[in-house]
This record gives sequence, C-alpha cells and structure tokens, in this order.
Amino acid sequence: MMTIDDLLSLIQPPDHGLLEQAQRRLDRLTKPPGSLGRLEELAACYVMLTGKLMPNIPRAAVYTFAADHGIVQEGVSAYPIEVTAQMVLNFLRGGAGVNVLARHADAEVRVVDIGVAVEFPALPHLIRRKIAPGTKNFLHEPAMTREQAIRALEAGATLAQEAAREGIGLLGTGDMGIGNTTASAAIAALMTSEPVEAVTGRGTGIDDRRLSDKIRVIEAALAFHRPNPDDALDVLAKVGGFEIAGIAGLIVGGAAARIPVVLDGFISGAAALIAVGVAPACRDYLIASHRSVECGHGAVLKRLGLAPLLDLYLRLGEGTGACLGIGLVQAALKIYSQMATFDEAGVSERGTQC
Repeated sequence: MMTIDDLLSLIQPPDHGLLEQAQRRLDRLTKPPGSLGRLEELAACYVMLTGKLMPNIPRAAVYTFAADHGIVQEGVSAYPIEVTAQMVLNFLRGGAGVNVLARHADAEVRVVDIGVAVEFPALPHLIRRKIAPGTKNFLHEPAMTREQAIRALEAGATLAQEAAREGIGLLGTGDMGIGNTTASAAIAALMTSEPVEAVTGRGTGIDDRRLSDKIRVIEAALAFHRPNPDDALDVLAKVGGFEIAGIAGLIVGGAAARIPVVLDGFISGAAALIAVGVAPACRDYLIASHRSVECGHGAVLKRLGLAPLLDLYLRLGEGTGACLGIGLVQAALKIYSQMATFDEAGVSERGTQC
C-alpha cells in the first residue's frame, strides 16, 4: 500500500497546453463556438487532466463508503445507527437510489465497509477496509486517532490506484453513515470559517428541536477539541468519520493517477475539504456534480472554488448526484470525440452576413 506522502509526489499539475488544444477541437465542431457551454468545459478539462487528447469514453466507478458515527448517541439523526448496515445490504442487492442511477450512467457501484458497526458475513462484492466499528462520540473524545485517520485515507487512496490499474477513467464518490452530516458540518464550519449554524442542516430530516440540539452538539465539540483548521488530519481525527476519510483518500489517489473525481453532495464536499487540506494539488481533479439542499454545501463549494453542474434539490447522498455528474462528463466526451468538425461535415464555418 502506498502512503499518502508517496501519492502526494505523484500529483501532477494540469497541462494547460492540452486544454488549449482540446478547446481548438471543440471550436471546430459543427456548432457556434461555446454553444454547448459547460459540456465543452467538461470535455476540455478531462483532456487536460488525463493527458489524453482523444480519450475513449471512460469506464466509471462510484465508490460508496459506509461507516458509523458515535455522535449518533447525542440524538442528532432521525434514524438509528442500524440503518447504515441495512443500507449496505441494499446497495449490494442493487436496490438503492445510487444503484438505479449508476445503471443509468453505465457506472459500477463499489461498496466499501470502512467503519460500519456491524461485522458482515462473507458477502460477494463488499470491499472490506474496516478501520474500526464506527467512530467515537466526538462530543466527549476524538472521533478517531490520527493514525486511524491516516489508515482510512490510505485505504481510499489505494482503491483509486487499484481502479486506475483496472482501466477506470472516472471516479465518483458516495457515502452511507447515519450521523455523517453532523461530522461534515463540523468539518465545514472549521474549514470554511462559517458559523456552525450556517453550515448545519437537517440531514435525514430532523425537526427544529433536534436541529437546535445538533448545532449545540457541534459547537460544544469544536470548543472542546479546538481542531486546527490548518491541519486537515487534526480536523478529520477529532470530528470526522471513516467514510469521509475514505472519500478524501479516494480523491488524493485519483489525482495521483490522473483520474478526475466527480463529487457527490455535502459529505463528499466535506471529504474534499480534507483532501485539499492534505494535498492542495488534488483540487484541480474535482468535478462538483450538484449542489445539495444541505445548507452547508454552498459554503463548501465556494471554499473549494467549484461550480456545481446541477441543482436538483438532492440530499440523499450514496453517490446519486455523482452518477448524474458522470453521465454529463460522458456526454461531454461523446460530443468532443463523435461530433463532426466543419471540414468533416462539409459545412461552412462562417454564415453569410446580410
């Protein structure tokens, strides 16, 4: 297994010369220049990041990381902790929202147990990377040790490296973990410098009283631990989650392998803040699929400097938004590689002006 330090040295800056070459091809296609908007941007960006001037339509895989959270003991979720394990089984059966949208996008869903409280029996297709059976209750103690945080990051990064060796050319992020919007809000507050109440939403649909309690719990935890926002590993260890760490590692590993990573919603955004904190160069490899209705997601995207492709009022997680984003990247690359140029089509490049 490569260490995070090993991977950091592999992340290459984007080749802006390739971006310009890709744009020149896009401008020769049978359409007014720029008329396909962000689809053109996505295609040119993919070429720049991967170094492939005429890429094939990439194989895509969505990694849905699952883990439990000790902070659920404080009543911050509308659902019990048992739902995490139940949803893992649903993913493996192909019955969840992410499975449906992945089939639509011709992407594979890969389910990773990185910290579920249940010990699963031998199950086909379940990727076992468990660091511990859930985090600790970070109101009273750090969510995990720094060593566990590093192990979880490296587990995600290794999966990205393995995907690259398989020929996968596009990664999507997904999550499952009851209580993970609480951990994500804590990370978002620290890494964006926004007040806790401005980045803390209703998650699974909690009422006003529970929302107030959730905000209070996060504020108390941050005051207790005083995580250092300039040390992403410190933030992750004190108030994070194992699935958040796994996603962050997947991002770093994807960037090291020159594979663009399509982010899902708020949880993935919090993980991206950690990844960029650990490895600033991986920021260029991120594509924001959508803007979640979780109130903190806008602040996260702003901090990352990312413009979401969609705004569909989604808040499910799992990787559902990432699947839709993957479909748009694939559409952009089909335009880029399959649409005729003016010369190929025998179409005049400039219309007659009256």
